Amino acid sequence: MSFLEHLEELRKRLLRSVYAIAAAFAVCLTYARKILDFFIDPIRSLPGKPQPVFLDLTEPFLLYMKVAFLASLFLSAPLVLYQVWAFIRPGLYPRERRYATPFGVFATVFFLLGGAFGYYVAFPAACRFLLSVAEGFTPALRVSSLFAFESKMILGMGLVFELPTLVYFLSRLGLITAGFLWRNFKYAVLIIFIVAAVITPTPDVVTQCIFAGPMILLYLFGILVAHVFGRERAPQAATEEA
Repeated sequence: MSFLEHLEELRKRLLRSVYAIAAAFAVCLTYARKILDFFIDPIRSLPGKPQPVFLDLTEPFLLYMKVAFLASLFLSAPLVLYQVWAFIRPGLYPRERRYATPFGVFATVFFLLGGAFGYYVAFPAACRFLLSVAEGFTPALRVSSLFAFESKMILGMGLVFELPTLVYFLSRLGLITAGFLWRNFKYAVLIIFIVAAVITPTPDVVTQCIFAGPMILLYLFGILVAHVFGRERAPQAATEEA
């Protein structure tokens, strides 16, 4: 395709993704109150059972919109990931297009697993640490800032958990190998901590380690994935493709 045709294809895929998110948003907005209760539940189960508060009159209304949007991202994730694949698919060789189904399945599953890890493990752990630092004070947790902190944790973990999917895809294409990943492990750890520092919603080291720890484990799991599913690019096949 020409450059303008690529732009038209990108526009079409983006619009379909927006439509999918918008439809999911309309559904989630109907259940925004129940979804918010679900997100706030880890806070209420902490020692002392702190109750979130709001300061502005319009804050609950805007919060419901944000809650519905976050839930719509997870609900529409399979369709959005399919649009991503449909955009890059024409640029692949026929034998590489067979990875469409594994890519969609793995990407969706690991994104949901990352969100679940952020909700059930990372977010409560970060809250316990930050509340322990404030021992002796009475917490008045603003519900909007609390949800903003939690949503960053959940979305960040969802993206972090896509690492094995990326490794699987690149290793099946022969672009990376298990040996390459293992040889560069020490550099990967450095990059992981830098990325964790960027995406961590707070400046404390404990929350940064909550992000970095799973990323290191996922990197090691990615080495195993590359070893099992990866393949070396055959020089003759690569020459023919070129």
